[in-house]
Amino acid sequence: MSRSYDFNRDQEGIYQNQMTRTKTVMKKILLRSGMLLLVLAPGTVFMSGVSSIASSGGVMERIHHADKPYDSMKMDKAYHQQVKTVRAKESWQGGTFRVLARKDAITRFRCSVCHTDKVVRVKDAQLFTHGDIEINHGKGENGLECIQCHDEENRDFLSDSSGKLIDFDHSYQLCGQCHFRQKRDWIGGAHGKRDAYWAGERVIRNCTSCHNPHSPAFKTKMPETYSLPLDK
Repeated sequence: MSRSYDFNRDQEGIYQNQMTRTKTVMKKILLRSGMLLLVLAPGTVFMSGVSSIASSGGVMERIHHADKPYDSMKMDKAYHQQVKTVRAKESWQGGTFRVLARKDAITRFRCSVCHTDKVVRVKDAQLFTHGDIEINHGKGENGLECIQCHDEENRDFLSDSSGKLIDFDHSYQLCGQCHFRQKRDWIGGAHGKRDAYWAGERVIRNCTSCHNPHSPAFKTKMPETYSLPLDK
């Protein structure tokens, strides 16, 4: 019985060794196959790209045979915006662009919910509702007051110096009546920040996306990093 037992155990050991060797060989085969695919795949893609370009002609040939002018507005967008945008009521070089909406960022909009014809009976109502607002817009005696930007009759709108109603989403129209140089640069892309899309209709930030409308100046601060001056 002991010899039979030892024989079976030896056979089992041989079988396990064979299985281990087989697994090792299979792993090597799969690894080499994967490496071969990695080497061949870029070449296959490149050749397919070359053949497609060759079949459609070179770049200059396609330009010369184009029957319509290039229109970047028809290019696919890189991704969809997660926030609401509106088409600006301005244009740059004949093209349109979009700006980030403002009303969604105002926590107590619509203003007409509170600003009604009813008599205010709450003591210090202005301090209670707008006590967190600090107006620091303009210098000295030229500082602005609420009614100079907010329409006195319809509080859901802004109004310019001529009395024209301006939607909060298009507040750049109001800012531009004084800050006209900045508005010109903003329309052209030299002022402000683009939020999305280098291809297609661009999306840029509204004035109030960066500036606090009641205190628009940025506070002076030291840079987080700096470069040491070069030795002369």
